Amino acid sequence: MAEENEIDLENPAIKAAIATAVEASVSGLKTKNTELLGKLKDTSTKLTQFETQFEGIDIDAVKGLLSRAGQDEETKLLTEGKVDEVFSKRTERLRGDYDKQLKAISERATKAETFAAKFQGKVLGDSVRGAALKAGALPEATDDIILRAKGVFSLNEEGEAVAVDESGQTILGKDGKTPLTPLEWAESLRESAPHLWPRASGTNAPGGGGGQAALKRSEMTATQKRDYQRKHGQTAYLNLPK
Repeated sequence: MAEENEIDLENPAIKAAIATAVEASVSGLKTKNTELLGKLKDTSTKLTQFETQFEGIDIDAVKGLLSRAGQDEETKLLTEGKVDEVFSKRTERLRGDYDKQLKAISERATKAETFAAKFQGKVLGDSVRGAALKAGALPEATDDIILRAKGVFSLNEEGEAVAVDESGQTILGKDGKTPLTPLEWAESLRESAPHLWPRASGTNAPGGGGGQAALKRSEMTATQKRDYQRKHGQTAYLNLPK
């Protein structure tokens, strides 16, 4: 029974049927393949035509033309003789760009100046604080001393504290030759501001300057003023009560 249901592949009719089925299937694939090859060839041809069409064209030049296309309005106005209007529009546009750039530059400059001022203030404050402590001032008095120093000292281009007078001239120290230093200036405050220093041992009065702290510039003679400045420096003299 099983032998009767087996297909005889050697049967000519069976072979012919199989060949016909295979041919039909392969024929469909060949047709599809031919169709795809045709489309690929057509696409390649169009691409070649496109490249040939734009061969030799400067892309940057095309961009420039597109940019100039925005100037059609000005061209139209010029052809109509409206030169003043074109000039006005261009001036307005340039002014707008200039104002934006100027504002940005001003903002950056303001920020830089603010930062520089804070930095300089800190550097100067640290320099004066160190000098005051080295001179023996009370630690809690350093802020007061720094405030006083801001009216006398400023930083030079090298970042050093330099004492200058109201006219911008360098203030000299006791020797009359070298610039007044923060340390020498701080020490001069013993005379004019004794409360910034520890009380002298064995006394009830602040500082160790005795009666000199009570000196007033208005009561001093020319000789006393000269001698005082020679001994204590110009800054100490200016710190005396009027």
